[in-house]
Amino acid sequence: MSKSTSVGHSKTSRSGSGQSAKFTTGSTMRHVAVMTGTGSIGLVAIFIVDALNLFYISLLGVQELAAAIGFAGTLLFFTVSLAIGLTIATSALVSRALGKGDREQAANLGGASLVFMALATGSLVLVLWPFLRDITALMGARGETLDVATHFLQIVLPSTPLVAIGMATTGILRGVGDARRAMYVTLSGGAAAAVLDPIFIFGLDLGVTGAAIATVLSRMILLSVGLYGAYFVHRLVRLPDWTRLKGAFRPYFSIGLPAVLTQVATPVGNTYVTIQIAQFGDDAVAGWAIIGRLIPVAFGTIFALSGAVGPILGQNFGAGLYDRLFLVMRDSLILTLVYVVALWAVLALSGEQIASLFGAVGLARELVLFFCLFVAGSFLFNGALFVANAAFNNLGYATYSTVFNWGRSTLGTIPFVWVGAQYFGAKGVLAGWGLGAIVFGVVAVITCFRVVRRIGQEAPPPDDDQMPGQPPTAYSPFSTGKAATLG
Repeated sequence: MSKSTSVGHSKTSRSGSGQSAKFTTGSTMRHVAVMTGTGSIGLVAIFIVDALNLFYISLLGVQELAAAIGFAGTLLFFTVSLAIGLTIATSALVSRALGKGDREQAANLGGASLVFMALATGSLVLVLWPFLRDITALMGARGETLDVATHFLQIVLPSTPLVAIGMATTGILRGVGDARRAMYVTLSGGAAAAVLDPIFIFGLDLGVTGAAIATVLSRMILLSVGLYGAYFVHRLVRLPDWTRLKGAFRPYFSIGLPAVLTQVATPVGNTYVTIQIAQFGDDAVAGWAIIGRLIPVAFGTIFALSGAVGPILGQNFGAGLYDRLFLVMRDSLILTLVYVVALWAVLALSGEQIASLFGAVGLARELVLFFCLFVAGSFLFNGALFVANAAFNNLGYATYSTVFNWGRSTLGTIPFVWVGAQYFGAKGVLAGWGLGAIVFGVVAVITCFRVVRRIGQEAPPPDDDQMPGQPPTAYSPFSTGKAATLG
């Protein structure tokens, strides 16, 4: 490492950090809005295509096919959640290193992150592959629905490392503040799927098989665009040797493992909801599948917001600008409130049209309408939980996000959904799922502001000798200090 790029030993390094750490100056609301806006465009594009996928399948006129996509989507959500958790670690490490002014270390961490992502998701595919049919049956799929869902997963699941590494590159791009290129990555995958889906499903008359093939091809395109931006444009991917890989292991997984556990909690909770819904028949599962596609399209901005907040917090945390952390959190929650209230009103007014668009009939239609009128409002609290988790992951308290997300997906899901199913049927399942978000969203936000306040009051400036990507020791959630307990 050259002297000019070493951390804390060069004026060049510190003076250059202003360009690399763009979030350490200027309006925090503007940074949050710009990062969220660009992130949501690409993210929502993918979700729209996912919804179109289900729409195209529904045009085939076989309800079992739509239900099969719903079951398959639940499992795929689990695999993608692993990638999301590790992407959080990638973004946090790169943004912190850039906040400290060490671009070389940021590139080393970026390269190591891609290697870890490939190994982790590849291992997951190998573990799940022999049990795809058993897992799908466990969720409640039967007969033709089980056959179709298993077939779809057998084609799509092996491509998980492709989309995962592509997602990791968006973490690198967001970490450096290039929201536009991060948007292009996901937008390219969505655009490719939008074109390929009708070609393979209808043009080549491949049905569900065509939908699966189109998904794999779109993931390849997403990966290519992501690598171009992270490697060729920003030069923030340097494949590490064994020594650097070992050095990056601890900081990466100290954030990545709790973040993965946090992300996995959501599909676990959704799996339980799917199991409860399944007892009311394929119509109910089809309705839940439509809702599962509708949620990310309608609330994609909230999902993007949680990803956008991370790099902003990470850069300011790495630069020691603790007073700006509170401003970022405040602005993020304001944006969440305004957006969710507006979208809830839109959904309530357009529920009939949405149900008709997907050809929902009977119980499936009733569930879609019930979600649009009532359950959609719960995303006020889900969104607050997402933002708080982003703060925990990037400020050295990743275990807190794990606790809150698992709490929401277990204590905040299972008893509410079970009671709803027993007394109010399929609608009760949805109602219970929505109500469970309230307590955990409120408590997570209160805890988050306590963390931010304590950091601002007591944390020392970052130590120049400290490795980029590591939070101050006194604020590690794995330490025995008072920061670990928030006593």
